[in-house]
Amino acid sequence: MNKKITIKEAIISKNKLLLLADDSISGLIPTEQILVDSKHFSFVYLMENPEGYTYIDIPEPIWPLLKRLLVEQTPVWIQFRDEELELSNFYEELIDLLNNIKGNSNYGEEMVAKVEGIF
Repeated sequence: MNKKITIKEAIISKNKLLLLADDSISGLIPTEQILVDSKHFSFVYLMENPEGYTYIDIPEPIWPLLKRLLVEQTPVWIQFRDEELELSNFYEELIDLLNNIKGNSNYGEEMVAKVEGIF
């Protein structure tokens, strides 16, 4: 069964970007892939769980911190209570994705405008 965790808050702490999860991240395995949800204006980091996939939804309000990540090349971690897990290959995937989105109407004009406006 697939699951979705929405990131509602993120902070930079101890030289890493912490995405604060609203549900447990126990047992999740990073797939090193980022997808796009053009309808809801978010990036989605894909993780495996024992029953399928967990989608880490990173909505537009978090994007300014992602932009800072690009400048400083800060590692990205997800945190739920005392659990932390690095989202491996996040930086590289995000750069590739942003390069693909810019000027590409396949993602929808509004998504492209939002991405270009922030990044």
